[in-house]
Amino acid sequence: MKNWHPDLSRSSSPRYMAIADVIEMDLRSGALAVGDRLPPQRELAKRLNIDFTTVARGYVEAQKRGLVDSHVGRGTFVTGGADKQRQGFALGATPDPRRAAVVDFSMNMPPEPDDPELITRMREGMSAVAADLIPLLRYQGFGGSGMDKEAAAAWLDRRGLKPSQERIFVTPGAHPALLAIFGLLAKPGETVLSEIITYPGMRSVAAQLRLNLTGLPMDEDGILPDAFAGACERLKPKALYLNPTLQNPTTLTIPAKRREQIAAVARKYHVPIVEDDAYGFIPLEGPPPLAAIAPDLTWHIGGLSKCIGAGLRLAYVVAPDTKAVWPFVSAMRANNVMASPLTVALASRWIEDGTADAILRFIRTEAAARQQMVAAILPAGSYRADPISFNIWLPLSNGWTRSTFGSHMRSAGIGVVASDAFAVEGAAPEAVRVCLGGPITREKLQGALEFMAHALEGPPEMAASFF
Repeated sequence: MKNWHPDLSRSSSPRYMAIADVIEMDLRSGALAVGDRLPPQRELAKRLNIDFTTVARGYVEAQKRGLVDSHVGRGTFVTGGADKQRQGFALGATPDPRRAAVVDFSMNMPPEPDDPELITRMREGMSAVAADLIPLLRYQGFGGSGMDKEAAAAWLDRRGLKPSQERIFVTPGAHPALLAIFGLLAKPGETVLSEIITYPGMRSVAAQLRLNLTGLPMDEDGILPDAFAGACERLKPKALYLNPTLQNPTTLTIPAKRREQIAAVARKYHVPIVEDDAYGFIPLEGPPPLAAIAPDLTWHIGGLSKCIGAGLRLAYVVAPDTKAVWPFVSAMRANNVMASPLTVALASRWIEDGTADAILRFIRTEAAARQQMVAAILPAGSYRADPISFNIWLPLSNGWTRSTFGSHMRSAGIGVVASDAFAVEGAAPEAVRVCLGGPITREKLQGALEFMAHALEGPPEMAASFF
């Protein structure tokens, strides 16, 4: 098969990965057969007008996948091993029901992929990572290897962020990063600010570090800049925490103009911003991150839990400057040593070969479909949601309280969390967060939403299911 001329445009991966991708595609289609000899690396590089090293890396990648085998002096031959490897990961293996049953419906989860082709692709990524299993079981340098930081930089670039590698860190999730960052910015007893209805994880971090967390009033565009400025004058806060895109739990997104106003106040009072951008990758188009507006003031945390999968436990952190790097490294090492190299390698692989983008596309499409179901079942104006968010924020009426409503919905198979978990100070509103994602199917979700809508039509006593 010396005349093999791969069309690398058939793959969206980097060129060296695309070579392996096209070998796999042509093996499936029959354009390549087991035993075919591929063109010599230098010849193929000349034929494709690319660097020899790119072709060499492509052949190595294909060999890792079991697609080819190379013999010194003889050349590179198609082996067909990919089919066996794929069967071992994708077809021969069956889920362990003990793991499938582990679900925490109180968490705000993205919809889970159910497309067999996408799931097979995800498993193939794990198979490729398994080729490097032994080195991935070793201790690694903190913050990610050079190739993992390259993948992180490529992912962050989707949000318009282009920090130097020295400011990028691969961390074992957003929570450890928040704990380390706020441990650097504030001492016990000092004040940090957030939205008055905010992410429960931030409340936990503040409690763990014994910080005084103060909530700022909000409107439909987020925290009020004047209230932020007033709090800076009175309280001398050490930092501001924000979840600015598809905020958990209210689903609001702070528009660009309000972000600029918030950044201006933060700059005036020299208040660092901690930007928890967990949902920032979900919208196709959205306002720029605060780290793009005020990079010298902002700690940016780009978690992968909501845009790929919570089980990855990874987040990409961008420090505001190189001066902040070493204290952050020391704090993270003391608490976590390193992110799991196996997990990091899988995330990098999925980003490089386009699987992460495919997962993200699925999540967007499925989240939008589920929000359309909500709009068809619940009365307009009775809840708050974004057309692409994973949850709705549901104020209660007709005598329903958050506790009675939560009890009523406990058997419905969806996560309902009372507002107490999100309220920073004062009395919690009579409202709940309703999660639409996780393992629940559309059919079951529709039933749960109809059950919810029926209950909300009248007072609690009309919907009582116990006597």
